[in-house]
Amino acid sequence: MSAQIAHTPEDIPRLFCAAWNRYDARALADLFTEDADIVNVTGKWWENREDIYAAHDFGLRIIFKDSQLHIVRIQTKELAPKVAIVHAQLRLTGQTSQQDIDAHPRETIFTFVVQQCDAGWRCVAAHNTDMVVGKQTNFRTADGELVSVNYKEHVRLKP
Repeated sequence: MSAQIAHTPEDIPRLFCAAWNRYDARALADLFTEDADIVNVTGKWWENREDIYAAHDFGLRIIFKDSQLHIVRIQTKELAPKVAIVHAQLRLTGQTSQQDIDAHPRETIFTFVVQQCDAGWRCVAAHNTDMVVGKQTNFRTADGELVSVNYKEHVRLKP
């Protein structure tokens, strides 16, 4: 598949989703600079394009082989000439179930830091965060489980 060119900062999440939905890890990784960083929803950190490719090649063949990413919303802020931050709210459907856990649709916020290069816009850093509606933080339980909590349900706020 030929390289996709991002003509605007907003094209990065659009092309990311298009590559994901074709299960094309190479096209997805090619949206990033050679020395790019990406952090996934569990805090796994990849520090270059080839590692980003390898992780997504595995993920799109095994974990997300029947999945689709859909853009809910995009917001861009220019940080400097030829540098921008793009927040994209994405909806993931069709993730492969694991053991006795069915995978239901998820929504995430994907943050892309992008720069304009000779060949269009490229991503230099990205971070993906699951949205947990109605929760303010996470707790780690004694057995290591991460649990999202809502402080408003447990803390009486003074007027």
